[in-house]
Amino acid sequence: MTDDMLRAPAEVKYAEELDYLESIDDGPKPFSWRLSPRMVRLFVLGSERADGLDREIPQKWFGDRSFVERSIVTLASDRGLLLIGDPGTGKSWLAELLAAAICRNSTLVVQGTAGTTEDHIKYSWNVSMVIAKGQSRESMIPSPIMTAMEAGMIGRFEELTRSTSDVQDALISILSEKYVSIPELDEDNTVFAKPGFSIIATANSRDRGVNDLSSALKRRFNFVRIPVVTNKRSEAEIVRFRTAELLRRHAIELEVPPSLLDVLLQSFADLRAAAASATSDDERLESALSTAEQIGVLEDAILHSQFFGDRTLSSQTLGSSLVGSLARRSPEDLAILNKFWHGVVEPRSRDDDGDGPWRGFLDGGRQAISTLS
Repeated sequence: MTDDMLRAPAEVKYAEELDYLESIDDGPKPFSWRLSPRMVRLFVLGSERADGLDREIPQKWFGDRSFVERSIVTLASDRGLLLIGDPGTGKSWLAELLAAAICRNSTLVVQGTAGTTEDHIKYSWNVSMVIAKGQSRESMIPSPIMTAMEAGMIGRFEELTRSTSDVQDALISILSEKYVSIPELDEDNTVFAKPGFSIIATANSRDRGVNDLSSALKRRFNFVRIPVVTNKRSEAEIVRFRTAELLRRHAIELEVPPSLLDVLLQSFADLRAAAASATSDDERLESALSTAEQIGVLEDAILHSQFFGDRTLSSQTLGSSLVGSLARRSPEDLAILNKFWHGVVEPRSRDDDGDGPWRGFLDGGRQAISTLS
């Protein structure tokens, strides 16, 4: 079934695991949850020997256990959950995994943008049916949030701070009253949330000031701040996990040498340090330099090697991919990367013994900078 989808949702991708966990789960379950809180945590963070399972459950989200536990406890209450952090910190992935484990449906999603309206979180109408038969529950089109309310499931709201204040105000009513009124109808004009309904929202900490949340809306959410992963070991695990998924999805048999992964991780660490010491935005890359962007660089390099190379990942290709992925502004980003290549990559390449990966990385990046300049 997953072969027919470009990207299968977590409840489909990990259906076998979820079925197994549900079959052995004897813990107390809040509301209509499919798994107990303990099993939800195990599904997200993976199993350990002490769990005593007869099969391994791999880790899917890499971060502090306390963030996951606080998120689960919040959803077991009547408060909404707001995951906030920099781009690429895995907020949306964690939200999807939690919804998949709790209600086996992570697709009830509203994407927050400047064009998101109140209809997107409440309901709209099938115009042709309204013309033919008038307004009724049959001609009403419930939003993903209303669908979650009626089914007692988890609704998701991505990029909450990107939506306008009137949309945020409408969300306050849903989180507070747990029902939606339909004034256009005379009968059956209220949709009440069933037990188990909650909302997981995400917000980008870099969007502060775009559409700040009101104090009233903040009070309806428990905040869980997801930090940028700076631990190299944890970051390496994330990159390996996502890269393995990429290779499986594309049916590519290609090895990522550990030395190249080290080069990628060290380069991002050095670029983050340079961004932290910069005194103005012009001296910082536009990229957030997140773990997700590292994965994007590696994906670009792997696919280029597969389709236009000799099907082996080289340091030259990795260097070219990093520059191509991070050089978004011209000439600002190119100037920053050029300075980085001369001041950091070149000295590292001189310290390489023989044909070390930094030498090819240096050449690939230089060529890409020259081409883009």
